Amino acid sequence: MEENKIFTISVYSENNVGLLNRISGIFLKRHINILSLNVSESEIENVSRFIIVVKTTEKWVQNIVGQIEKQIEVIKAFYHIDEETIFLESAIFKIESSLLFDERQIQNIIKESHSEIVTVSRDFFVISKSGKRSEINDLYNKLKPFGIMQFARSGRISVSKEKMEVTTLLEELES
Repeated sequence: MEENKIFTISVYSENNVGLLNRISGIFLKRHINILSLNVSESEIENVSRFIIVVKTTEKWVQNIVGQIEKQIEVIKAFYHIDEETIFLESAIFKIESSLLFDERQIQNIIKESHSEIVTVSRDFFVISKSGKRSEINDLYNKLKPFGIMQFARSGRISVSKEKMEVTTLLEELES
């Protein structure tokens, strides 16, 4: 039996209304949970890039990518295992300001985690951290005993180690 692994799916597409709904429906039909989802501009003008992280088998991810590519707006979809990509997530933590000055340990946690303070006000300060999910989870667990007022984490952003031929593909389509 094939083992479940983490896969990062990259989808290059035109940015059309309803596409996200149809893509998420592909996962829903197969009862596959999306662990992370990020949609942004890509390196190609007027082309969006979806980065979807799932835990499934290679057979299922191949099937999913094939279904995604059948969507009319989709230019190309790829999938990679973690070792084939460079990826990060970002998180921000809102903490009560008095802790920054009264709890020396907070300053050490910020320094040791390579996070940064992005704003300080009378009532709160905000810490930003980019890195692997495990690094963000570690920082969360260290800050939690002091009290986290708010916490938000981004989806995965990722680039492949190998060249993705989507730019070449687009140039061929245009000629």
